[in-house]
Amino acid sequence: MSSIDTDLQVNRRRMAAGELYHAFAPDLSMERSRFELWKDSIVQDTEPLPPQAATEEEDQAQLSNYPWVDGTIYADYGYNLKIGEGVYINNNSTWIDTCKIEVGARTLIGPNCSFYSGTHPLDPFLRNGTSGPESGKPIKIGEDCWFGGNCIVLPGVTIGRGVTVGAGSVVTKNVPDFVVVAGNPARILKKIEVKQNGHQNGYTKGSEVLVSEHTEQAKKTL
Repeated sequence: MSSIDTDLQVNRRRMAAGELYHAFAPDLSMERSRFELWKDSIVQDTEPLPPQAATEEEDQAQLSNYPWVDGTIYADYGYNLKIGEGVYINNNSTWIDTCKIEVGARTLIGPNCSFYSGTHPLDPFLRNGTSGPESGKPIKIGEDCWFGGNCIVLPGVTIGRGVTVGAGSVVTKNVPDFVVVAGNPARILKKIEVKQNGHQNGYTKGSEVLVSEHTEQAKKTL
């Protein structure tokens, strides 16, 4: 692998801005290795956990709003991830966090899901293997989403609130609030109408009704 001769600070600014940058610059290569060795470096959150409570039930209650990550997780850097309260991430997730990846509160992520905010030039001579530049676009996922297993989200995608992504889907474009999407590429299959009926734990509690079902019920009342 050839050495990369570039201004490291400028290179970092380019990465954060989604511009062409060199991923194999020595400082970034070191940080990716460090994440592999120290999983606790995720998002570089140094805030200590609360002290252990007197009982297991009280301990679970005080940690109930913290994100829950199961099994193996891989990220390039970790510090470009922003994970909301009450998020659950199942086994074997992958996060190419060239640019920021945000996951809204209470989102559920199934096993083997991947989120790719990094990309490469299409021109193979500019791409130039590990010696060429890369770029990226941020990913933003709204609150209360649910991803089935083996989903993939590509660079630059924004997913709205309350979206369900079917297992095995590849999300290539922005997704509006409260819909079900599935497929490769993912397409909208259903819209979900949420009937708000109160508040619980700081967010709106609702009962979902598929638009088609709601329409049928309305017809019966005519």
